[in-house]
Amino acid sequence: MRAAIIPARGGSKRIPKKNIRLFAGKPIIAHSIETAKKSGLFDKIIVSTDDQEIAETANKFGAETPFIRPPELSDDFTGTHEVVSHAVKWLLDSGMDVQEVCCIYATAPFIQQQDLVKGLELLNQGKWGSVFAATRFTYPIFRSFSIQENGGVKMFFPEHFNSRSQDLPEAVHDAGQFYWAHTKAWLEPSKGFGDSTTVVLLPSWRVLDIDTVDDWHHAELIFKVLEQEKE
Repeated sequence: MRAAIIPARGGSKRIPKKNIRLFAGKPIIAHSIETAKKSGLFDKIIVSTDDQEIAETANKFGAETPFIRPPELSDDFTGTHEVVSHAVKWLLDSGMDVQEVCCIYATAPFIQQQDLVKGLELLNQGKWGSVFAATRFTYPIFRSFSIQENGGVKMFFPEHFNSRSQDLPEAVHDAGQFYWAHTKAWLEPSKGFGDSTTVVLLPSWRVLDIDTVDDWHHAELIFKVLEQEKE
């Protein structure tokens, strides 16, 4: 069987009740749940949460919340891998033969079915240990600067001061949407990204990091425009 795990901790600080705050008319977690459902890929869609209100919202939109995440996995320092590993162990202990698991973020309203399908296809080629959504940096990171304490700037890669943008290597970053791996990989300690990992490359306009209220409003505006284009 195949499972989607959606981590959704309560107690968000920068955006209160972030995981169930209304985004384009529905709780933001509902977008992730509904996309997972519509993809037809999953036998189980589990939301791992420590918050009863999040659990009730997740149930309303068709996800299962068969356990409450323990406090030791609900603090600000617990990684996503550990949360998914706990959920996978719960499924296995409950007698379910889980083969592939996809972690889907609760605040990923731009996630699309075809990207999840592509990720699973890559995983099942047998060449990759994990697959995640990524996108290109919109500006060459090799021309980036840091601002010093005195207000001055310093290049991270000064050797590229005179390099043309088109001559620099392409760089990509995690899109913060989904991560596919076989069950065994989730049960082992995280190895980070490496030669056994590949990506589903997304267009940069469909990747937004929603960390502040301003980010939220910006993402809603883009989402609404994209929805209108579908009509």
